Amino acid sequence: MEYKVIRSKRRTLSLQITPEGLVVRAPHRVSDAEIAKFVERHAEWAERKSAEAARRKKEASLSPLTEGDISRLMRQAKEYIPPRAADLAKLIGVEYSGITVRCQRTRWGSCSSKRRLNFNCLLMLTPAEVIDSVIVHELCHLKHMDHSAEFYSDVRRAYPEYDRWNSWLKKNGAVILMRAHTKYD
Repeated sequence: MEYKVIRSKRRTLSLQITPEGLVVRAPHRVSDAEIAKFVERHAEWAERKSAEAARRKKEASLSPLTEGDISRLMRQAKEYIPPRAADLAKLIGVEYSGITVRCQRTRWGSCSSKRRLNFNCLLMLTPAEVIDSVIVHELCHLKHMDHSAEFYSDVRRAYPEYDRWNSWLKKNGAVILMRAHTKYD
């Protein structure tokens, strides 16, 4: 692992992830060998933080969605999600009272006590498998209005790849939501 060393009057060693890469801040008295051992002991942390910094840099470079983009996504979602939900509902063996599509700030989907399903139009920016995972999740709430073990058992039975695509959404979803709800002056 490559790194830059900055020596100063400080008393302890520290690592810092900068846009230029890994920086080791070290006291003047610490040898290069000690610094190398310190970096090696913290390599996992440095790699994780470097990956996070790269992801944040990529996120910052994405432009916000325009009102036109949101309108287009709304149309696509209204065309795609209701028929897909109907097919998956038959597979799971549940019925719902209706579907609403919105552009939401924090939720990908929800299910009301009146058996109404709500979905975020921003799902159209995700892979089809993610959309299916969210639809199945909400449809299973028609059987269980909670997040119990039984609920997740039904979700995984209906959609065995649920955990994989739910993880994808947890990892990438914040960027999508941010693009829709960020306004630049």
